[in-house]
Amino acid sequence: MAFDGITVASLAHEFKEQLLNGRIAKIAQPENDELLLTIKTPAGQKRLCISASASLPLIYLTDTNKPSPMTAPNFCMLLRKHISNGRIVDIFQPGLERIIHFTIEHLDELGDLCRKELIVEIMGKHSNIIFCNENGMIIDSIKHVSAQMSSVREVLPGRKYFIPDTMNKTNPLIATEEEFIRLVTEKPCDIAKALYTSFTGISPVVAQEICFLASVDSSIPGKELSEDILKHLYNQFSLFLSSITEADFQPGIYYAGKEPKEFSALPMTHFTNYTFEKIDQMSQVLDLYYSSKNTLTRIRQKSADLRHIVQTALERSRKKYNLQIRQLKDTDGREKYKVYGELIHTYGYNLAEGAKSFEALNYYTNEIVTIPLDNTKTPFDNAKRYFDKYNKQKRTFEALSKLVEETKEDISYLESIATSLDIALTEDDLAQIKEELIQSGYMRRKFTKKKTKISNKPLHYISSDGFHMYVGKNNLQNDELTFHFATGNDWWFHAKNTPGSHVIVKTEGAELPDRTFEEAGKLAAYYSKARGSEKVEIDYIEKKHVKKPNGAKPGFVVYYTNYSLIIDSDITGINEI
Repeated sequence: MAFDGITVASLAHEFKEQLLNGRIAKIAQPENDELLLTIKTPAGQKRLCISASASLPLIYLTDTNKPSPMTAPNFCMLLRKHISNGRIVDIFQPGLERIIHFTIEHLDELGDLCRKELIVEIMGKHSNIIFCNENGMIIDSIKHVSAQMSSVREVLPGRKYFIPDTMNKTNPLIATEEEFIRLVTEKPCDIAKALYTSFTGISPVVAQEICFLASVDSSIPGKELSEDILKHLYNQFSLFLSSITEADFQPGIYYAGKEPKEFSALPMTHFTNYTFEKIDQMSQVLDLYYSSKNTLTRIRQKSADLRHIVQTALERSRKKYNLQIRQLKDTDGREKYKVYGELIHTYGYNLAEGAKSFEALNYYTNEIVTIPLDNTKTPFDNAKRYFDKYNKQKRTFEALSKLVEETKEDISYLESIATSLDIALTEDDLAQIKEELIQSGYMRRKFTKKKTKISNKPLHYISSDGFHMYVGKNNLQNDELTFHFATGNDWWFHAKNTPGSHVIVKTEGAELPDRTFEEAGKLAAYYSKARGSEKVEIDYIEKKHVKKPNGAKPGFVVYYTNYSLIIDSDITGINEI
């Protein structure tokens, strides 16, 4: 979700509760565009992280300290000079803008009491941290914006601070019904876009939520709605925003499985496909959401080289497979040449010299066939030519059939590694996949590095009935789970004809209840290429019936009798240990 005005309102309320009347004990600037303020409050010490990064601007309370540079930057030194040991006397958000003002009271060089404003603007690439005096004049900012950079507003020492109104948006907290209806009907766009382009602090996600609450199709233009529907929409709009004025925030994160998809300060009831986790403070939401996102992003970045290797090998194997299939198709008529040779031997004794073809009864089908001949050769040589052609295509068919099967196995194997990369959550997961690629010959081991021991365990879940379920995160773990960890009467699960994890349920000699079968099936569906599908076919069988052929690639198994179930890939509610 966008870092919108409602999120900022939730943060401003949280900061007022926790930081008001606190004293600024320490000011650090760990990054060029980031501040870390340590504030002593009656409830204890708090750390406020403020980032004006163009890619990820944030402001939130955190428990994490960050190392600072040996020499403090100029902006940090200026803040230390003016507001070190200053007291935060007010925190507010103008309108529903993505801006938070911190009013700080401190003593100047003469010992007189004065006030300063630290203004945090969370506005994407235009984010900034601006330090002003009590008259609104800019003392300095963490980013300088000159007239050459922006024709709208200069952010430089000595300039007057103001909020640029470039979008001509209205404060939604004070909008009247007449003003609301006029704004959403005069724009030639759908109603959702009209909402977030007309009102300050409203993001596209919030606009969708308001339409959902009012049971209005968000894709319909506002001018096509009746007066009654527009009034109903305004009522839902006002009711939704009343949670802001009443400070009734309910921050939390929406998950798709384990992956955080969205966060919000107020409930988003139209996120019906996500699982909601309520969290007490908006700062905790941001800390958890972005740390989880950063972890996933970092793992994806670190796996980029491995993905490239796997994808390149996959494309090569698929091209080879398509070529082999075309060549195999060329051998489809080989039996015809064998029949031609036999028919020439049978009927060729009365062929006229120099004949270019002759007709004969095919005694296999009782049909008359016309057989082309080389008029420069004898009937015996023509028959030999057809037998040679048949034998050549027969040898080609046999060789290609074997190669096609091998190439098909290579494609399945590489797809299973690609699925393992999608499942990977830690650097140890990637290290184990890399080791598998080296063992399989798709990568070379660098001679300068010795093989390192990788400590990486399968995923471990416990069913609602108390049975332990284990999920392999890659092919090496799949083999280890199935053939070394599991015992004969344990149950084995796998998505049918789809790359994915082996799931083992330890029975300890007990009979599994139906609910555990379903939960294990969901795990097999979720940790497969079919993740996200509503219906996935799962094969399951006792482990003792699962075999590994000699020389088979990691993760490859065979079984001949099995049970099947159709299940979705939603693992919500299954407890991970």
